[in-house]
Amino acid sequence: MQTGQASNDTPAQVSLPEAMRYWLRLGLISFGGPSGQIALMHDELVEKKRWISEQRFLHALNYCMLLPGPEAMQLVTYIGWLMHRSVGGIMAGCLFVLPSLLILITLSWVYLAMGDVPVIAGILYGIKPAVVALVLAAAWRIGSRSLHNRWLLSIAVLACALISFVKLPFPAVIGIAALLGAVGARYAPNLFVAETKTSASDPHASSALINDHTPPPAHGALQWRALLRTIGIGIALGALLLVLLNLLLGWRNPLVQMGWFFTKAALLSFGGAYAVLPYVYQGAVDHFGWLSATQMIDGLALGETTPGPLIMIVAFVGFVGGWTQEVFGPFALFWAGCAGALVATVFTFLPSFVFILAGAPLVEATRGNLRLSAVLGAISAAVVGVIVSLGALFAAHVFHLEQAVLRWDWLAIMIAAAATLALVRFKVSTVRLVLACAITGLVISYAPIRPVF
Repeated sequence: MQTGQASNDTPAQVSLPEAMRYWLRLGLISFGGPSGQIALMHDELVEKKRWISEQRFLHALNYCMLLPGPEAMQLVTYIGWLMHRSVGGIMAGCLFVLPSLLILITLSWVYLAMGDVPVIAGILYGIKPAVVALVLAAAWRIGSRSLHNRWLLSIAVLACALISFVKLPFPAVIGIAALLGAVGARYAPNLFVAETKTSASDPHASSALINDHTPPPAHGALQWRALLRTIGIGIALGALLLVLLNLLLGWRNPLVQMGWFFTKAALLSFGGAYAVLPYVYQGAVDHFGWLSATQMIDGLALGETTPGPLIMIVAFVGFVGGWTQEVFGPFALFWAGCAGALVATVFTFLPSFVFILAGAPLVEATRGNLRLSAVLGAISAAVVGVIVSLGALFAAHVFHLEQAVLRWDWLAIMIAAAATLALVRFKVSTVRLVLACAITGLVISYAPIRPVF
């Protein structure tokens, strides 16, 4: 798309440089995990900038929810592809991930070279309740738009119960939701299709740059030969990188092992980072010994409090692994860590680019298919329940809810409650909220006497 003039209602067409600036900015401010990132994108792209309509946004989101890998990054890539072809999708995905990679490399180096930093601990104390608030606010926002009847609400409650109490894996929960949606599509498909605003009730729906009635772009036409070619290029690129690393370093080198290991992890990461973390933990800590259990937990804390996808914890794992294994010798630890972080990141995200660039034309061709929309609507409802369960898991950890009531962290609970109110009621931006909570945590950490409740 080229920049041009638009009517008073429809925004001007977006140039590739303008879009790239936005994706980079989003990568810098996308705190709060996938739910917070998706909520932030929805607020800016659908409500404010009006680059894409609600229906098109949700249709793309439901497809990304079905895929292994980080759904927020995949959604960014999808919208980038929709607006500016494959180059737009690739650049959007890369720019969304790049700030997180650079920040985690810096923090990993500080963590390994300088040890514990009290300032960081104080900042983390304030940000962790904010993460809980971001997840709960995202569940509220997405649920209020997609759970428009008792059937979809029941699916959300069932999904939350299955993943929280029955401990079913995320793919099984999504599979059950898809089955319920398929049954509903046969008997009452309209009940399982999430309501979207019409142009009569919402001026954004018809005035969006890519609105409900905008046909798929020319590059979005479904061509099976192009689909197979994209898949082939992605597989060949991953295989070529592994072969080059093997020829340069040997199969037993940790960097080569990381490439293969994180490729498998990327293909198993249905349900986001938390679904694949046990696999990463078992491989990186128990099998390969790239880092210790304590370092893995510390890396998770860093991943939770930096912008970008939470799966970017793989960059921390790769950095620590390259550093501890001294892949370039004892006098180049920093560069060894950087190489490990880069290898882990590339092989984790490469499959996601292939899934989007190959599958997006197929997804665009399914718009308006009522039965498929019913299945996706049921999946979207289940995702709301999963997000709620994730918020409860965070809350239990951050507030120490597993302990006696008198030992609950009431100060953290108050920070989270205030942050949730600010997000839901007053629509405070994510960046300002995280910054305010970080400052609050820092002030509390240096208080001479910490309040006792």
